[in-house]
Amino acid sequence: MRVKYMTPDDLAAIIKSSKTPNKDYCIIDVRDDDWNGGNIKGSQNSPSSGFSLKVTQVVEDTKDVPLVVFHCALSQVRGPKAARLYAETRDLLQAEGEDIPHEVMILRGGFSDFQAKFRKDPELVENWDAEVWASQWAI
Repeated sequence: MRVKYMTPDDLAAIIKSSKTPNKDYCIIDVRDDDWNGGNIKGSQNSPSSGFSLKVTQVVEDTKDVPLVVFHCALSQVRGPKAARLYAETRDLLQAEGEDIPHEVMILRGGFSDFQAKFRKDPELVENWDAEVWASQWAI
């Protein structure tokens, strides 16, 4: 399966739609210690440092979800790598007839771009901490 990118606006529209998190879609945040300071509402943190060891469990937990979106801080390395590993593992289930049709996507620009646009919207971002972002990233 080819992994595609999704814009922050597209993800925001899905979150604000009538779709149900962890049923119609799920968001997997693979940031490690940089997860502190805010996250996309309803996302699951599965740190990249151990993702390869638990990818099978993540696939098992989400095999009934038709859309799985991955991201890290910038979605340049960790998010895309985890998405590809997840897609390959999940494709094995589908080949064995144990999966539903699904899409695996990567959030373009990662949490950095998402929070820059939506950090003030509590329907989209939770646990946002200005002090963390001021020290790690220019906001």
